[in-house]
Amino acid sequence: MSEPVLRVKDLRTEFAVRAGIVKAVDGVTFEVGRGRILGLVGESGSGKSVTGYSILGLIELPGRIAGGEVLLNGVDLTKLKGEQIRRVRGAQIAMVFQDPMMTLNPVLKVSTQMIAAVRAHDNVSRKVARSRARDALATVGIPSPEERLDAYPHQLSGGMRQRVAIAIALLHKPAVIIADEPTTALDVSIQGQILAEVRRLADETGTAFVWVTHDLAVVSSLADDICVMYAGRVVETGAAADVIASPRHPYTAGLLASVPAEHEPGERLPQVPGSAPSLANLPPGCAFAPRCFKAGPACNTTPPVQHFEDGRTALCHYPIEPDSCQPLSSTSTTYQNAS
Repeated sequence: MSEPVLRVKDLRTEFAVRAGIVKAVDGVTFEVGRGRILGLVGESGSGKSVTGYSILGLIELPGRIAGGEVLLNGVDLTKLKGEQIRRVRGAQIAMVFQDPMMTLNPVLKVSTQMIAAVRAHDNVSRKVARSRARDALATVGIPSPEERLDAYPHQLSGGMRQRVAIAIALLHKPAVIIADEPTTALDVSIQGQILAEVRRLADETGTAFVWVTHDLAVVSSLADDICVMYAGRVVETGAAADVIASPRHPYTAGLLASVPAEHEPGERLPQVPGSAPSLANLPPGCAFAPRCFKAGPACNTTPPVQHFEDGRTALCHYPIEPDSCQPLSSTSTTYQNAS
């Protein structure tokens, strides 16, 4: 694996609400190498999107980053404030949102917005900025990019708008792009086209992607590595192919079992029983235990991180252990349950 360009270490993000302190991100740790795509997977409310916003320092009151490090090429982004972090966003690390209209101003032409994005970080002429914008549109597979520059967002299809949003993120050739479920609202054929373009961009430009999604089918075809989240915590990590083929954590196994493509048409889909707990009132010990088919007496205590021979990890007292991969060691966690 290539040298990591992004290292997230023990990241913790809290929100102060009437019920108390909600730990939306609780000790998240992962890393992404140059040209690699990390799939950050989990149900709604698992903390994956908040993790993405935390990496870019986009958490506002009543939220705050309570601890941990976000190292971008060795620089801790959590220590940067004001103009310092604004110089980094867009230039060295960028974000693609689920709704491209969060990125695009509906009353301004695409060219106006992309030129402004270029000149926000580089002191170049409008002509040079427009040329870079046109090249970026071509890079993400938009036909007739010169014409698209003079269009307004409402004149473009949803898939085309999302490509423009990705092109804006690529303008300064950032080291990392955080993509927050950017294809969720698109039809399957357009989604497939964008995923293929993202895979190509990662391979050709060396940009690393953190792809936030709840869709394991997307991750299986796109990501190099997977980081599964539940109730604000990372419960399993590993190479995408290994995790998909043989999950170690019962939650990951439950998610994979419910993928429609794995079942015959009309067949009733299995599902993980119950629902995700409130982050303001987590059960003691393992947050997944009330829904887990492998839960045992030890699950009332904080689960350890199990380390496996193939470099994978699982936050579980009773991980699923194929004979070919027994746990090497376990590391105690320092999570504090909200109650």
